[in-house]
This record gives sequence, structure tokens and C-alpha cells, in this order.
Amino acid sequence: MSTQAPVDGQIDLQSAPARPARRAERRRVTSEATVELSLDLDGTGVSDIDTGVPFFDHMLTAFAKHSLTDLKVHATGDIEIDAHHTVEDISIVLGQAIREALGDKTGIARYGDALVPLDEALAQAVVDISGRPFLVHSGEPAGFEFHLIGGHFTGSLVRHVFEAIAYNAALTVHVTLIGGRDPHHIAEAEFKAFARAFRQAKAYDAQVVGVPSTKGAL
Repeated sequence: MSTQAPVDGQIDLQSAPARPARRAERRRVTSEATVELSLDLDGTGVSDIDTGVPFFDHMLTAFAKHSLTDLKVHATGDIEIDAHHTVEDISIVLGQAIREALGDKTGIARYGDALVPLDEALAQAVVDISGRPFLVHSGEPAGFEFHLIGGHFTGSLVRHVFEAIAYNAALTVHVTLIGGRDPHHIAEAEFKAFARAFRQAKAYDAQVVGVPSTKGAL
């Protein structure tokens, strides 16, 4: 068997430390919704989504695909009243699962930045896996929050999803809509930008030793 040393600049995969599985499963039951969720941060973007809110299914599928996170979400809720309860509970559980799966964050890039267009809409997202929950969300046109997208999902829920994920996953997230007119395009561009930024932030960086923080913890 060859024992040839790796060329300078290449990673020796045989001697690289084994990475822990970054998976999590969560279940949340309230009087308003029941959520069962599992994810694998080192997946390929495979998803199995059924929330009862079709547009949110679409957004979660896009998040999985563009963040390269395998994601399964099955949920039932009182959507005959409003989609808010179901969407909120799913977002809380997703954030909790992300935080659990990230573990001690050893070797990750930590930061991610993405600019994503969808026709006339353009959104930017920046993610810091900081351990400090914070959301800055700006740029949506006046009245966007009142638009009903796909029959169930209101524009106001876009911010609410990011807020619930950021606070439960302990992420610092900035989402900025640079331009856009169609509510569907605006929401989708924002979700895809967040997914792409998170993909960069959670990725392992071969040059990072330990946790990427001068504090030694995130």
C-alpha cells in the first residue's frame, strides 16, 4: 500500500480526524401544533417536508437544497385558524435541532455570506454561528407583511421564521432585501440567501484548528 505523503496544500484524508455526525431529531407537541423533525447538517439537501402549509413546504425544501442539509419535517396544526402557530413551532424546532447538531462547533468556518437573485428580487444574508442570537431583517417593501402567499403564508411570517431559527439556534443573522416586487420572489430569495449563507458558515474549514473564536467557545 502506498504511503506517499500528500502534496503541499492538499488535505491528507487518511490522517484527518474523524468528524462527529452532525444530526439531530426533535419533537414538539403543543395545543396548537405537533412537529416531528430530523436533520443532518452534512447531507446533500434531500428533504421530506409536510407541514400543511404548502408555501412553507416550498421554503423549507429550498432551505434544505441550498444549505445541503438533509431535512425531514412532518407537522400538523390548527391551520384552519392561522398558519402562524404551525410555522412558528416548526421554526423553533428547526433552530433547536440546528443548535444541537452543530455540537461544539470545532473546525467550522463560522461565517457565511450569500447574495441570491430570483428574477427581479435580490436578497443578501450573512450568518455568524456566534452563540449569540440576533436578527437584523430589513428592506422589504411597505405592505409586504400583509401579502398572502400561496393561500396560507403571510409576508410577516418570513421575518418570524428567521427570528425563531436565529434565537433557537443561537445564530447572528442579517437578511437584507436589496430589491424586489413579487412577494413570492422576495420570500424565496431571502430563504435561499439564508440557506446559502448558513451552508458556508456550517462547513468545515481545513485550516481552522479548534473553535473559530478567540474565546475558545461559541
